[in-house]
Amino acid sequence: MENTISDKIDIKEIEDVVRKAADIFADRDEAGRVHIKGASDYVTDVDFHVQRFLNEKLTLMYPQIQFMGEEKDNGSIDFSGAVWILDPVDGTTNLIHDMRASVISLGLAVNRNMEIGIIYWPYMDEMFTACRGQGAFLNGRPIHVSQAEILSDSLISIGTSPYYPEYTDWTFDAAKAVFDAAQDIRRSGSAALELCYVACGRLDGTFERILSPWDFAAGLLIVEEAGGKVRDIDGSLVDITAKSGILASNGIIQDELEKLLKSIDK
Repeated sequence: MENTISDKIDIKEIEDVVRKAADIFADRDEAGRVHIKGASDYVTDVDFHVQRFLNEKLTLMYPQIQFMGEEKDNGSIDFSGAVWILDPVDGTTNLIHDMRASVISLGLAVNRNMEIGIIYWPYMDEMFTACRGQGAFLNGRPIHVSQAEILSDSLISIGTSPYYPEYTDWTFDAAKAVFDAAQDIRRSGSAALELCYVACGRLDGTFERILSPWDFAAGLLIVEEAGGKVRDIDGSLVDITAKSGILASNGIIQDELEKLLKSIDK
């Protein structure tokens, strides 16, 4: 069943639909219509418009596949089947401030395994894609993780989990520890984009204490298909159906980075 469903997906057709959805990012009026969901947690009319557009298109194209989106109630999702997992705007705060570091992240999970990952960065016209077992690509060209062998030769990005103030102390203690051990640290404000950076070798690793499935689902597959490794912060396998910590790297520095993060008092 798994292969039957994923084999029927025309990934080029999905890429085209995602590109059309990304045109909505250019509407600064909609980006300026901001709604507060919680502490440091915002949504704009762009988020709603992109999600509605993709939900409608994907449902028409593949009515047998469920749809999970950040801006909807996902309580009825059955992960034993096939599920689209969408973040319509990963980096909403960036979008509000016109920082141009926001992406659309769309993944297909089948029986709790990621089968397809698509992340589109409209401001740079960069389309990152992966299908299980077929490698990872940027605008159709194969990409691979870096070959950095030690943390001191690595550039690492951090996520600050702004919706979860209970993790703030841990996050900045971890950021200092990694800053001291690595070449330097970065933060874009988009977990999905930073996973793509790991996949194509612009970063050697990235971590965030807690993320939702739509933040990391597509990027997880893209990193793995590019030769990297993705685990929870504690080294366990990532559950793509639930909130999880994320530690992604080129695989070579994974153990060193994991050991360092485990040493940070929680």
